[in-house]
Amino acid sequence: MMKIEVATRTPVGDKSLKCQSIPIKIAAMKVDVYYGAKQALKAINLHVENYRVMALIGPSGCGKSTFLRCLNRMNDTIDICRVDGRIELDGVDIYAKSIDTVQLRARVGMVFQKPNPFPKSIYDNIAYGPRIHGLAQRGPEMDEIVQSSLERAGLWNEVKDRLNEPGTGLSGGQQQRLCIARAIAVSPEVILMDEPCSALDPIATAHIEELIDELRENFTIVIVTHNMQQAARVSQKTAFFHLGEMVECNDTEEIFTNPVDERTQGYITGRYG
Repeated sequence: MMKIEVATRTPVGDKSLKCQSIPIKIAAMKVDVYYGAKQALKAINLHVENYRVMALIGPSGCGKSTFLRCLNRMNDTIDICRVDGRIELDGVDIYAKSIDTVQLRARVGMVFQKPNPFPKSIYDNIAYGPRIHGLAQRGPEMDEIVQSSLERAGLWNEVKDRLNEPGTGLSGGQQQRLCIARAIAVSPEVILMDEPCSALDPIATAHIEELIDELRENFTIVIVTHNMQQAARVSQKTAFFHLGEMVECNDTEEIFTNPVDERTQGYITGRYG
């Protein structure tokens, strides 16, 4: 694991810099995002540490999902969207012209707010990614990838006798775990999650949260959540976004017990948002 000596500024407005050696997976530097003439994100500087969960919190429309989509260039699919600044994955600028976005999205997988299994069998949902990326075709090698991915997503025992049935026939929570299994089947390094539990009941949400805690042993995870209790439960770092700015980023416990910026304090205490 590469360790990089970085200077971090904890709260906005605190001019003192502190240096520390941190294993960094993703580094965003002065990132601005525009939708046409409208600026959605303003000078975002954020480091995501390796094998940690980073939660992005803030009011609706504050830019947290926009920032998440910058990390695997999903915003490229929006014609009027422009991203300025620099975002690095393992020190390499992901917006460089030489970057293959297909390969980037294999390294940086994504799980969306609403479960979106393909209209295929459970088996083929998992096999799809490895097949198109040339990781495996058919036979024992693919069988092993499918089983391993479903096991890591905590779904294998529930579906091992139903692999040829449609993925859309699973419950909502099972569908979301299927989508997580599908994402990890191509061995990504980072998993992005955009409010992955917002459409789920409390029991299914608890399953996903337990899974996130297990997955961080092998993956770097960035999660957008509107649920502050969830952010407190699953993440080690939390960044608070407001009106297109990243107001504050710190250890999750510090953000929720001792926020520096009054805007953060106002949001977590429910005065707005």
